[in-house]
Amino acid sequence: MKSLPPIAIRSSELPDAALLARLIALSHRDVAQRFGLTAENCPKHPSMCTEDWLRNDFSRGERYFVLELGREPVACVATENPNAEVAYLNRLSVLPAYRQQGIGERLVRHVVEDARARSAKTLSIGIIAEYVELERWYAKLGFVPGETRRFPHLPFTVRYMAYALDSVEREPS
Repeated sequence: MKSLPPIAIRSSELPDAALLARLIALSHRDVAQRFGLTAENCPKHPSMCTEDWLRNDFSRGERYFVLELGREPVACVATENPNAEVAYLNRLSVLPAYRQQGIGERLVRHVVEDARARSAKTLSIGIIAEYVELERWYAKLGFVPGETRRFPHLPFTVRYMAYALDSVEREPS
C-alpha cells in the first residue's frame, strides 16, 4: 500500500449533491459495464446516480460521508437507520484510481462507528450476488453472508450481508 496524503472523512450535506452524484456514478460505472447494467434494465444502479437521488436521500434522513485525500474528494458512503436496531451501509463508492489503498475499508469503519453511536445492533448491506470478489471483501471486514433474493425489477440477484455491532471489541480487519 502506498503512502496517502492526509485523510479526512467529513459529513456531507445537500449542497454536496452534485459532488456525491459524480463520485457515486463514476465509482460504479465499471461494475455496470461488467454486469451489463444500463438505464433501461437497471435505472436505480448507483452508476446512474443523479442529484435528484441525493436530494431524495437527504430528505428521508440518509446521511453521507465524503473521504478526502488532502482536499480532493475521492470516495463516499451513505448510511441510514430504518429502525433503532438496524443501520444500512449504502453506496460505498471509491473512484477507481484510489481503490486497493484501504479507503473503502476506512469508510466502512466510519459507518460501523456511526451505527454503534446510534445504538444499532446490526449493519446491513445488499450487493450484487454474482460479484463474488466484493462479497469476499466484505466478509474479510466481518460481514456475514445472509439470504439471496431475486427481484423482478433487477437483472441480478441481491446478496444481503450483515455485520454484528453488539461487540465493541469487534472491528473490521
